[in-house]
Amino acid sequence: MKRLLILTTAMTLGGTVAAQANADLQALIDDPNQWVIQTGDYANTRYSELDQINKDNVGDLQVAWTFSTGVLRGHEGSPLVIGDVMYVHTPFPNTVYALDLNEDGKVIWKYEPKQDPSVIPVMCCDTVNRGVAYADGKIILHQADTTVVALNAETGEVAWSVKNGDPAKGETNTATVLPVKDKVIVGISGGEFGVRGSVTAYNLADGSLAWRAYSMGPDADTLMDPENTTHLGKPVGVDSGTASWEGDQWEIGGGTTWGWYSYDADENLFYYGTGNPSTWNPAQRPGDNAWSMAIFARDVDTGMAKWVYQMTPHDEWDYDGINEMILTEQEVNGEARKLLTHFDRNGLAYTLDRVSGELLVAEKYDPTVNWTTGVDMDPASETYGRPAVVAEYSTEQNGEDTNSVGICPAALGTKDQQPAAYSPKTELFYVPTNHVCMDYEPFRVSYTAGQPYVGATLSMYPPADSHGGMGNFIAWDNIAGEIKWSLPEKFSVWSGALATAGDVVFYGTLEGYLKAVSAETGEELYKFKTPSGIIGNVMTYTHGGKQHVAILSGVGGWAGIGLAAGLTNPTDGLGAVGGYAALSDYTALGGVMTVFTLPD
Repeated sequence: MKRLLILTTAMTLGGTVAAQANADLQALIDDPNQWVIQTGDYANTRYSELDQINKDNVGDLQVAWTFSTGVLRGHEGSPLVIGDVMYVHTPFPNTVYALDLNEDGKVIWKYEPKQDPSVIPVMCCDTVNRGVAYADGKIILHQADTTVVALNAETGEVAWSVKNGDPAKGETNTATVLPVKDKVIVGISGGEFGVRGSVTAYNLADGSLAWRAYSMGPDADTLMDPENTTHLGKPVGVDSGTASWEGDQWEIGGGTTWGWYSYDADENLFYYGTGNPSTWNPAQRPGDNAWSMAIFARDVDTGMAKWVYQMTPHDEWDYDGINEMILTEQEVNGEARKLLTHFDRNGLAYTLDRVSGELLVAEKYDPTVNWTTGVDMDPASETYGRPAVVAEYSTEQNGEDTNSVGICPAALGTKDQQPAAYSPKTELFYVPTNHVCMDYEPFRVSYTAGQPYVGATLSMYPPADSHGGMGNFIAWDNIAGEIKWSLPEKFSVWSGALATAGDVVFYGTLEGYLKAVSAETGEELYKFKTPSGIIGNVMTYTHGGKQHVAILSGVGGWAGIGLAAGLTNPTDGLGAVGGYAALSDYTALGGVMTVFTLPD
């Protein structure tokens, strides 16, 4: 009885501490003067209530200070600001800096992990990392080699670390993590190496394993209830994660989880997407390949799936479904709904009821998308929720070793991981997009652990009948399913957007410009050329009574892999090197953070 009493008391105290830590984190997230989570908030809106910088004065922005990271690869993600400290991360080797905002970025501490450089060639599409997270006095870093590290936010000392995967099998990491309640939720990269995707929850206090849910496999692995987990309102059935795979192909099925995660506290659900099935040769994996290319809603505490929706069954083009899920509450046909909006790589923008998983809208957000004529929106139809594939652009129907030409979008999608923003003032989404098509030739490939398992050769280029550029920055109405305005760009817009209460939207360009535009009209209000191309995400905070805007520049990522890795063969970088060859005429490598503010 005494041992039981001690255990019960410890559990109660642990729960109280966890609840307090979660409440403290939520309070920090709710404070617009700080930037405490990569996505701005749990809803992934990337919206700030700050309005000191507004559409009338943003043209007066000046550089306040800069900081060089010392790393020459692609810089995705953004810094965090908690109090008077800014936390900056880098690509591999994933160095983390704590900078003193009271002294224009003086280094307080530096954490530099010692990782085996052999992880670099196993990383698809550059050595990027999308940033650190903060919770319970800890800075949490998910390293390229899949080590999850919790650092003391004040000193940089390691509080705990745990290995989430095995790079020898092709398992790596490029994503940030989601700290929520008493857990840290992490994903995995490596779909091009035939790994099996998963999401894993570790206990925030000590890094111990709480649960793991795979993207495919039997119900015990995917944490799916055959009767109570639904797909478009119907139970998924027994072992839905193996039923649409041939044999044991699901064991190397891909479906990796390297994107962004959002969280609804009232529903106790978090939302994320899964990536491409392995291999890229669709003829080698008959069936729908569930649950790759899918949106999941899972319970935070248990990992159990409430609902799932597969956007691109039996993917033939590498249209990973990992892009962010943006959570809003809006009126649909006179009824207030809790919505989830997702801009998929496949070129379709989806609006769903995030409680039930009901599909409400699925429309093209680039008019050049041609692989599909659209999604069947009739709930009574046998093909409800499925995209209709155009045979001419089907890489499987055209056959192995056949080059299918003119497919739009390219494999990097109408949008890749670069996150959109949402303004509750305009009820518009601001979306950085790729305006790129491809030729795609699948070929037969065999699986060897730790070796590329792709099976396709790609070439990329802008659409023939377009503005001649490779990108657009658009404003999107998620209820009507239509573009409100569109700004053409020379290259893909690979930077995450930021919307503010000052009616300004910020984004960066691959040439290196930070741009500010009107949230209402898209009119350009300001631009500044930073030292290198921008694939990072714009953030904002207040210090010393003044609003600041910060952006990491450092060209790279999939679009800039030619520059980042020194590649010249046009089909290298899974086809991106040739498509973005002209980028070297506009920018060069360099990791720099630039901080802007208004003059005194």
